[in-house]
Amino acid sequence: MAKSKAVALTFAERCKNIVAVNWQAHLNTIKADAKGSKQEIYTSKVHYISKRGKPYIWVQESDLHNMNAIIDERASLSVSSIIPGPLTQLLKSLKKFPARVALTGDIKLIEDDKAQVVVESLAKSVVSEHETVDQSSYSVSSLLSAAGTSCGSRSEHLQWLLKENSNYNIYKFNIRSCSYLDGNGGAHDVELNEVEVPKVDRLLPFSEKIIDGINQSQARRRALMLFCLEYYNTMARDAFILSIDHKGFDILAKVTEGVTSSSVNYRWKEFRFTFKEEAQDMEAFCNMLVELEEEALRRVKTYSGLG
Repeated sequence: MAKSKAVALTFAERCKNIVAVNWQAHLNTIKADAKGSKQEIYTSKVHYISKRGKPYIWVQESDLHNMNAIIDERASLSVSSIIPGPLTQLLKSLKKFPARVALTGDIKLIEDDKAQVVVESLAKSVVSEHETVDQSSYSVSSLLSAAGTSCGSRSEHLQWLLKENSNYNIYKFNIRSCSYLDGNGGAHDVELNEVEVPKVDRLLPFSEKIIDGINQSQARRRALMLFCLEYYNTMARDAFILSIDHKGFDILAKVTEGVTSSSVNYRWKEFRFTFKEEAQDMEAFCNMLVELEEEALRRVKTYSGLG
């Protein structure tokens, strides 16, 4: 069930959620060769996990980042919100960018013995997340199976690294600053001690599949439209779930902007829904979502005299 008033997430909470959800980022280092730094930026996509609040990055042995880091350890990391399935094209059509986190700091190559500890941590995460899915209830597993084939949990996207690990170097990213960049390009600085990712998260690694599973279901999307009506008194013609977190979720809904004698104008607007208590895991989140749907239906029946 939702609170009577939605509570917006802080920028620090948004940063923490984005880093916990994703598994890939863009790493930027300063170009270098045997003669030293070139003061130009080199960028490539890398994969990472968070361990004790720090990103650990897998960089291919052939990647220029390895040479760059020897000469200059300064780096930055850009992590975007996960935007699965139909949301991607919708946001592009609206010229709206996914929110992202910008981290600056230094990267340090990890020695073999310590790198093995990080690999073992990834392996444990893969096993744990697979067990969570296997032990989930029918309602949760049916929601996950409704997601597109390209969607997966974080571990499903990362498990191949366990086989290819010998072709990669692992770096620890020591964060010096953190900023949240919203979908409109606005930047917001965040205190580092506020963005540490939990050691074990039983919800956010499954965000992509949950979001897409909901958005692929017409019945679920009709429920999102009902939420807008019941809790914001706003008629929505269509709606998608945009993001989820332990405290609630965000919806992107198509609402009426104005009516003329010849047409009805619509615009896409975001709405925030907050649970009365935090969802500790995937099962709890899905249960709270169902409770919210049932509550909204009861209210509709009451208003219409059918209850």
